[in-house]
Amino acid sequence: AGVSVEMLSGDTAGACGEVAEMLGVKDFVPCLLPSGKVERIETLAKDGHKVLMVGDGLNDTPALSAAHVSIAPATAADIGRNAADFVFLRESLLAVPLALDVSRKAGHLIRQNIAIAIVYNAVAVPIAILGHATPLLAAIAMSASSVLVIGNALRLHGFGANATLQVIQKVGRSAVSYSA
Repeated sequence: AGVSVEMLSGDTAGACGEVAEMLGVKDFVPCLLPSGKVERIETLAKDGHKVLMVGDGLNDTPALSAAHVSIAPATAADIGRNAADFVFLRESLLAVPLALDVSRKAGHLIRQNIAIAIVYNAVAVPIAILGHATPLLAAIAMSASSVLVIGNALRLHGFGANATLQVIQKVGRSAVSYSA
Protein backbone atom coordinates (compact mmCIF):
# COMPACT_ATOMS: atom_id res chain seq x y z
CA ALA A 1 0.00 0.00 0.00
CA GLY A 2 1.58 3.23 -1.17
CA VAL A 3 4.81 1.50 -2.14
CA SER A 4 6.24 1.50 -5.63
CA VAL A 5 9.18 -0.67 -6.63
CA GLU A 6 11.88 0.32 -9.05
CA MET A 7 14.90 -1.83 -9.83
CA LEU A 8 18.19 0.01 -10.39
CA SER A 9 20.88 -2.24 -11.80
CA GLY A 10 24.35 -2.15 -13.24
CA ASP A 11 23.52 -5.24 -15.29
CA THR A 12 22.61 -5.31 -18.97
CA ALA A 13 19.08 -4.55 -20.12
CA GLY A 14 18.46 -8.22 -20.93
CA ALA A 15 19.62 -9.56 -17.58
CA CYS A 16 17.88 -6.77 -15.69
CA GLY A 17 14.64 -7.36 -17.59
CA GLU A 18 14.66 -11.09 -16.85
CA VAL A 19 15.13 -10.54 -13.12
CA ALA A 20 12.52 -7.77 -13.08
CA GLU A 21 10.03 -10.07 -14.80
CA MET A 22 10.73 -12.91 -12.32
CA LEU A 23 10.17 -10.50 -9.42
CA GLY A 24 7.12 -8.85 -10.96
CA VAL A 25 8.85 -5.47 -11.09
CA LYS A 26 7.58 -3.27 -13.91
CA ASP A 27 9.97 -0.33 -13.57
CA PHE A 28 13.67 -1.01 -13.96
CA VAL A 29 16.72 0.93 -15.08
CA PRO A 30 19.65 -1.17 -16.37
CA CYS A 31 23.31 -0.33 -17.04
CA LEU A 32 23.67 2.11 -14.14
CA LEU A 33 26.95 3.06 -12.55
CA PRO A 34 26.90 3.57 -8.76
CA SER A 35 26.61 7.33 -9.33
CA GLY A 36 23.53 6.77 -11.51
CA LYS A 37 21.82 4.86 -8.71
CA VAL A 38 22.61 7.69 -6.29
CA GLU A 39 21.27 10.27 -8.76
CA ARG A 40 18.00 8.35 -9.13
CA ILE A 41 17.61 8.04 -5.35
CA GLU A 42 18.31 11.76 -4.91
CA THR A 43 15.73 12.59 -7.60
CA LEU A 44 13.10 10.46 -5.88
CA ALA A 45 13.91 12.09 -2.54
CA LYS A 46 13.67 15.60 -4.05
CA ASP A 47 10.25 14.63 -5.44
CA GLY A 48 9.12 13.92 -1.87
CA HIS A 49 9.46 10.15 -1.85
CA LYS A 50 10.93 8.19 1.05
CA VAL A 51 13.44 5.83 -0.52
CA LEU A 52 14.26 2.33 0.71
CA MET A 53 17.26 0.79 -1.06
CA VAL A 54 17.99 -2.92 -1.05
CA GLY A 55 21.41 -3.88 -2.32
CA ASP A 56 24.07 -6.52 -1.93
CA GLY A 57 27.05 -5.50 -4.02
CA LEU A 58 30.03 -3.21 -3.71
CA ASN A 59 28.46 -1.02 -6.41
CA ASP A 60 25.33 -0.60 -4.26
CA THR A 61 27.18 0.97 -1.32
CA PRO A 62 26.81 4.63 -2.40
CA ALA A 63 23.10 4.09 -3.12
CA LEU A 64 22.59 2.35 0.23
CA SER A 65 24.12 5.40 1.92
CA ALA A 66 22.03 7.84 -0.13
CA ALA A 67 18.65 6.25 0.63
CA HIS A 68 16.47 7.21 3.59
CA VAL A 69 16.57 3.56 4.71
CA SER A 70 18.68 0.74 3.35
CA ILE A 71 18.71 -3.02 3.68
CA ALA A 72 21.34 -5.57 2.69
CA PRO A 73 21.49 -9.36 3.02
CA ALA A 74 24.00 -10.91 5.39
CA THR A 75 25.80 -12.30 2.34
CA ALA A 76 26.46 -8.79 0.96
CA ALA A 77 29.97 -7.38 0.74
CA ASP A 78 31.23 -6.10 4.10
CA ILE A 79 31.16 -2.51 2.91
CA GLY A 80 27.55 -2.93 1.75
CA ARG A 81 26.45 -4.42 5.07
CA ASN A 82 28.17 -1.57 6.91
CA ALA A 83 26.44 1.03 4.72
CA ALA A 84 23.00 -0.53 5.25
CA ASP A 85 20.66 0.44 8.07
CA PHE A 86 19.37 -3.13 8.35
CA VAL A 87 20.85 -6.52 7.52
CA PHE A 88 18.55 -9.47 6.91
CA LEU A 89 19.87 -12.93 7.65
CA ARG A 90 17.86 -15.03 5.21
CA GLU A 91 18.63 -15.00 1.50
CA SER A 92 15.15 -13.84 0.52
CA LEU A 93 13.57 -10.56 -0.49
CA LEU A 94 10.63 -11.45 1.77
CA ALA A 95 12.60 -9.56 4.42
CA VAL A 96 11.65 -6.30 2.72
CA PRO A 97 7.85 -6.45 3.14
CA LEU A 98 8.29 -7.86 6.65
CA ALA A 99 10.58 -4.96 7.58
CA LEU A 100 8.03 -2.51 6.15
CA ASP A 101 5.20 -4.17 8.09
CA VAL A 102 7.20 -4.17 11.34
CA SER A 103 8.12 -0.50 10.90
CA ARG A 104 4.49 0.46 10.21
CA LYS A 105 3.31 -1.47 13.26
CA ALA A 106 6.05 0.10 15.41
CA GLY A 107 5.11 3.58 14.20
CA HIS A 108 1.46 2.91 15.03
CA LEU A 109 2.37 1.73 18.55
CA ILE A 110 4.63 4.76 19.08
CA ARG A 111 1.77 7.11 18.17
CA GLN A 112 -0.56 5.20 20.52
CA ASN A 113 1.96 5.45 23.36
CA ILE A 114 2.37 9.19 22.81
CA ALA A 115 -1.42 9.57 22.93
CA ILE A 116 -1.57 7.54 26.15
CA ALA A 117 1.13 9.74 27.71
CA ILE A 118 -0.64 12.94 26.64
CA VAL A 119 -3.97 11.78 28.07
CA TYR A 120 -2.32 10.63 31.31
CA ASN A 121 -0.53 13.97 31.74
CA ALA A 122 -3.64 15.97 30.82
CA VAL A 123 -5.50 14.22 33.64
CA ALA A 124 -2.76 13.64 36.22
CA VAL A 125 -0.95 16.99 36.18
CA PRO A 126 -4.02 19.12 37.01
CA ILE A 127 -5.00 16.67 39.77
CA ALA A 128 -1.48 16.91 41.23
CA ILE A 129 -1.34 20.71 40.89
CA LEU A 130 -4.66 21.07 42.70
CA GLY A 131 -3.32 18.90 45.52
CA HIS A 132 -5.87 16.11 45.07
CA ALA A 133 -3.23 13.39 44.66
CA THR A 134 -1.24 12.02 47.54
CA PRO A 135 2.38 11.06 46.82
CA LEU A 136 1.38 7.38 47.07
CA LEU A 137 -1.49 7.81 44.60
CA ALA A 138 0.78 9.75 42.22
CA ALA A 139 3.43 7.00 42.39
CA ILE A 140 0.87 4.26 41.75
CA ALA A 141 -0.68 6.21 38.84
CA MET A 142 2.73 6.86 37.29
CA SER A 143 3.68 3.19 37.59
CA ALA A 144 0.36 2.14 36.10
CA SER A 145 0.81 4.47 33.12
CA SER A 146 4.33 3.12 32.56
CA VAL A 147 3.07 -0.46 32.65
CA LEU A 148 0.30 0.46 30.20
CA VAL A 149 2.76 2.04 27.74
CA ILE A 150 5.22 -0.87 28.03
CA GLY A 151 2.44 -3.42 27.65
CA ASN A 152 1.20 -1.63 24.54
CA ALA A 153 4.72 -1.60 23.07
CA LEU A 154 5.12 -5.32 23.78
CA ARG A 155 2.31 -6.04 21.33
CA LEU A 156 4.98 -5.70 18.63
CA HIS A 157 6.79 -8.73 20.07
CA GLY A 158 4.50 -11.31 18.47
CA PHE A 159 4.16 -9.45 15.18
CA GLY A 160 5.16 -11.67 12.26
CA ALA A 161 5.72 -14.63 14.56
CA ASN A 162 5.23 -17.09 11.70
CA ALA A 163 7.97 -15.52 9.61
CA THR A 164 11.36 -17.19 9.54
CA LEU A 165 13.33 -14.00 9.50
CA GLN A 166 15.67 -12.12 11.75
CA VAL A 167 16.37 -8.48 11.10
CA ILE A 168 19.37 -6.83 12.69
CA GLN A 169 19.18 -3.11 13.26
CA LYS A 170 22.54 -1.52 13.75
CA VAL A 171 22.69 0.95 16.60
CA GLY A 172 26.06 2.66 16.64
CA ARG A 173 28.64 -0.05 17.14
CA SER A 174 26.28 -2.49 18.78
CA ALA A 175 23.50 -4.47 17.13
CA VAL A 176 20.00 -5.10 18.37
CA SER A 177 18.22 -8.06 16.82
CA TYR A 178 14.52 -8.34 16.15
CA SER A 179 13.38 -11.87 15.59
CA ALA A 180 10.00 -12.56 14.08
